Amino acid sequence: MKQYTSEMETEVLSLVLRERGLAVSEREWKHRLRGYGYAIRDTAEGRMVTSLLRGAPVCALPSRVA
Repeated sequence: MKQYTSEMETEVLSLVLRERGLAVSEREWKHRLRGYGYAIRDTAEGRMVTSLLRGAPVCALPSRVA
């Protein structure tokens, strides 16, 4: 995994973490993220935020996020 993050990745991760704090459950969190065009996918490298339009990974989630 790369050691740096772009400004866009930082903004997306900030959005994802903010929405996690507002959501009551993981299911609600994933639903909220779909409204922004993102999804959470489990991969061999860990959990990734992906774009719904492209299906491409955007950034990795920190392991502490449930």
